[in-house]
Amino acid sequence: MASILPVFVLIPLIGFLAITLVPKDKENLISALAFLAVGAHVALTTAFIAFWAFKGFPSLNVKELTLYDSPAYEFLIAFTFDRITASFLFVGSVLSFLVTVYSRYYLHRENGYKRFFSTKLFFYVGYNVAIFSGNMETLFVGWEILGITSFLLIAFYRDRYLPVKNAVKVFSIYRIGDIGIILAMWMSHHLWHENITFAKLANYQLVHAQLESHTMIGFFISSSLLLAAAAKSAQLPFSSWLPRAMEGPTPSSAIFYGSLSVNMGVFLLLRTYPFWEHQLPVRILIGVLGLVTSFVSTGIARVQSTVKSQIAYASISQLGLIFIEVALGWHAIALIHFAGNAFLRTYQLLVSPSIVSYLIKEQAYVLAPKHWSIEDYFPSKLENTLYIWCLKEWSLDALMYRYLWNPLKWGARRLDFLSTNRLILFFVPAYLLGILAWVYQDSIESSIRAYIPVSMALIGVLMVLKSFAERKHVRLSWLLVIMNHCWIALAIYFNEKFSIHEVMLYLSGVLVAGFIGLAALNRLKYLEGNIDLDRFHGHIYEHPKIGRLFLLACLGVAGFPITPSFVGEDLIFSHIHENQLILASLVSLSFIIDGLSIIRIYARVFLGPHSKPYHEVAYRSS
Repeated sequence: MASILPVFVLIPLIGFLAITLVPKDKENLISALAFLAVGAHVALTTAFIAFWAFKGFPSLNVKELTLYDSPAYEFLIAFTFDRITASFLFVGSVLSFLVTVYSRYYLHRENGYKRFFSTKLFFYVGYNVAIFSGNMETLFVGWEILGITSFLLIAFYRDRYLPVKNAVKVFSIYRIGDIGIILAMWMSHHLWHENITFAKLANYQLVHAQLESHTMIGFFISSSLLLAAAAKSAQLPFSSWLPRAMEGPTPSSAIFYGSLSVNMGVFLLLRTYPFWEHQLPVRILIGVLGLVTSFVSTGIARVQSTVKSQIAYASISQLGLIFIEVALGWHAIALIHFAGNAFLRTYQLLVSPSIVSYLIKEQAYVLAPKHWSIEDYFPSKLENTLYIWCLKEWSLDALMYRYLWNPLKWGARRLDFLSTNRLILFFVPAYLLGILAWVYQDSIESSIRAYIPVSMALIGVLMVLKSFAERKHVRLSWLLVIMNHCWIALAIYFNEKFSIHEVMLYLSGVLVAGFIGLAALNRLKYLEGNIDLDRFHGHIYEHPKIGRLFLLACLGVAGFPITPSFVGEDLIFSHIHENQLILASLVSLSFIIDGLSIIRIYARVFLGPHSKPYHEVAYRSS
């Protein structure tokens, strides 16, 4: 049975590759291939789960592929199947099938018909990789695919301002969740001295023996996992991104943010539950987070003026309750709750256009009496205060900007003195000096040598901060991202002696993708003249091939699982010691801003309203 598990990933992958070869005007063929892929998947799912139940619900584990192996490190792809996987697989396959059937007619004659179905199938590849994952590394592969496909489908109406802007905003929150996973993997390497599988993690004696002498490390890993889960499932303080993600087409909103993608935080907590189940502070933290999120989002949902936003906040409220159930150890109830919420929200989103039209007619012809609610029993001042707070969505967006993005922008603006010439004159020699220091590091005093990796990582952060704030020179912003990776590689290589092949593995994908991206930008500048980052330009409409090439380059530089840099990122973190929290924090911050800067460049140059006046101006929002 275990040998069949990779087939669940291969079916949507084959469907995705087949659709990419079909001309975009062949709607019937595109929809037929998508229907065939998800139909075969739901048929295999039903048969497999029935046979698995007949066999007595055994847990299946398979080590599928080793991507990198060294004496101290092994990056492997592993799959597992148990009751958690079965629940998420069944719900995912049925809902994907229903949404595919719905989308065949809903998106008829839409310009992005092929793009929608190919992106949706690629999302389903990532979803299956994530739910079948047997270790954190495999989970992270699927996690990254879910993130980039979310960005592409939120920005599906890419000639409009708000869909593109909100897509960038959602990706920024996802990037924070990605770092939570990376930090958890980093500390897990030092705790277990291996890439531990979820099957081993279920061994109580093994986990208890390790956590008994490494309590703070265990709490750090659990907190990192909770950060990733909260960001992915829109729990506080990240709740405001989910209604913003509803700018995409209704079918993608249903499958992503009503049912599957938004529940991946719940899946992460369920999958890692054996690790943190005996850490009482972590369980209390998860429960309190879910309770507060449920309370706040319920009030916000009740005052929303759009049906999609109302459904989004209602879904967040239910996810908060599921977090409480997971924290209490009620896994069966949590899985049933997940399935019920997923089916309900998908149904609500798919019928929402019809419901809105019915309600408009009803309110015009039928006078409905006021319905009393629990708030009417509150004192008037408290009722009005809660109403205003909920109407403002508890200022969640303002809090994120004030305490997260605005400090980054403030720091970045302090670097406005950097120009291309100054960069070459000062930082290139500084990098050469850093290489020289690494060559002669044995002659440097140990007290000084301990601070050099942190200093190099800080320079890398400054590089990418300047890239994030750059509003004029696109190529300068792109080169700063590449230089950030070079500084990070040098910092870690200085920090610990290991094979230079690991550094080259990390930098190979970054440098190749960076060169391709730079060539694409040079070509676009030759065709269009001046390119800046002060607005959205929408160049993908006149230069779609350059846009697709640059998107691939962005994914490669960001460490997406299409280049060796994806494995290299994990390798780099494995050489940061467990007591070097400052260095790990700087590298993590660098990766967060790195992803934001890259996706900002792509969105500003290629997406959004047309910069040329002879193109039709689209509506601001979808």
